[in-house]
Amino acid sequence: MADTKVPVLTFNNGLTMPQLGYGTWKSKPEEVTEAVKMAIDAGYRHIDCAYCYGNEKEVGAGIKAKIDDGTVKREDLFITGKLWNTFHRRELVDEACQLSLDDLGLEYLDLYLIHWPYGYKEGHFRFPKDENGKFIYSDGSYVDTYKGMEDLVDSGKVKSIGISNFNHQQLQEIVDAARIKPASHQIEHHPYLKQDKLLAYCKERDITVTAHGSIGSRDRPWVTDNKEEHPNILEDPKVLAVAEKHGKTPAQVFDFELTAEDMSELNSFPDKRYRGVELAWIGDHPLYPFHLEF
Repeated sequence: MADTKVPVLTFNNGLTMPQLGYGTWKSKPEEVTEAVKMAIDAGYRHIDCAYCYGNEKEVGAGIKAKIDDGTVKREDLFITGKLWNTFHRRELVDEACQLSLDDLGLEYLDLYLIHWPYGYKEGHFRFPKDENGKFIYSDGSYVDTYKGMEDLVDSGKVKSIGISNFNHQQLQEIVDAARIKPASHQIEHHPYLKQDKLLAYCKERDITVTAHGSIGSRDRPWVTDNKEEHPNILEDPKVLAVAEKHGKTPAQVFDFELTAEDMSELNSFPDKRYRGVELAWIGDHPLYPFHLEF
């Protein structure tokens, strides 16, 4: 990848985002600094981060090292951050963003997303729970949260804003109330969860879709060896057949162009066969997004 220029996607505000990004979820703090440095050396220019991941200081150290050694300039990089659920009140959004900026050692973020539509009790505990181990929810509105995101664009701390893991009704509420249209919607998207209706909904509104879990995201804390409950996309016969045809591994999905026949084969999976990041234990939250079809 180091010798290949990654294609870019153009947002509705005219700014661009590298099409391929390096994710940092589940990256151990003691390992992610070197991983980010290696990713930048390999050609990655888009780094996807989040306050919730608990490793932004170490990610920032990797970014700083590659800027300091002259490999890249800040303007060469595209850094995505995400507002966590405990900062959903409008007056807390700026504080949350500044925490991420300070940890990353940056003056601005290229893209800042509302990580989830639902909120938790406000504060610095990422997962606030009561004495019975149940999550404590916030009654905040994501429309109010989004106004705080718009404030960040006004202040220059963020170039573009968007959302993540919203359903189409929630997305439409944001669009209807927005002064600054969401530039991107990050959703789970892979052969077992094609999300055709949500993709079309975003396209109609000129909102760029970013995929997470694009090869199945097997390294989730709740994954078991139960193949019916947690199927492995990379072991699916259809995926294996396409990879073998091109002399690649199933995970090398960005190393070659798929033919129309390949795409037809991958698109033959039933939609919503499997959602890897469902978080059903939050299902009683009034703003839980996955009760609707899309």
